[in-house]
Amino acid sequence: MTDRQQMLQDIARLARLTAAETERGRFTTKVMAAVGSVKREQFVPEGVAIEAYENIPLPIGYEQTISQPYIVALMTDLLDTEADQVCLEVGTGSGYQAAVLSQLVAKVYSIEIIAPLYREASERLRRLHYDNVEVMLGNGYLGYPEAAPFDRIIVTAAAEEVPPALLEQLKPGGRMIIPVGPEYGGQVLYQVDKDDTGMIESSPVLDVRFVPLIQGSDLSM
Repeated sequence: MTDRQQMLQDIARLARLTAAETERGRFTTKVMAAVGSVKREQFVPEGVAIEAYENIPLPIGYEQTISQPYIVALMTDLLDTEADQVCLEVGTGSGYQAAVLSQLVAKVYSIEIIAPLYREASERLRRLHYDNVEVMLGNGYLGYPEAAPFDRIIVTAAAEEVPPALLEQLKPGGRMIIPVGPEYGGQVLYQVDKDDTGMIESSPVLDVRFVPLIQGSDLSM
């Protein structure tokens, strides 16, 4: 069994263990195939590449992390994507989540506020031919109105509250997956749905732990 196959088995096992909370005892075949198709070692620093297929978050520099594979799979599955959809990702990081999503939707717009991560992820995704991913440098808290509205929005850092701009940029009938809560403890992953009339319904999914969503100007370090 390869390391990647073992990772997929670990994801499936955790899906079963958390089914009572998430109401998803297994993830769809297309989501598991998308996760399995991405070479995670290409999205982590060389020094931790040996741990790339462990079911753990890994540091990627600048006090940021790449999420554990189970969480990536869970959030992707919760999005319930269709092949013709356009998705906004807030928090590009290393580009791993965007690479997974790119297998499932027509277009991924991804925003990163930390300039070195933006540059590295842009180059990496281009080099690996994830051609339907566009990475922007900017404040994800404000979304990306130039390409709105979006069928799906995924936020890969914890916000104190759901950013109003992201709710506005979510298409009627759309869905957002976002961790909400303070930096230290008490974070919950939410599924946020907007119905065809624009009404919002938020449902808690699972207790989680993410780095905080950075607001403000681009961090051009």
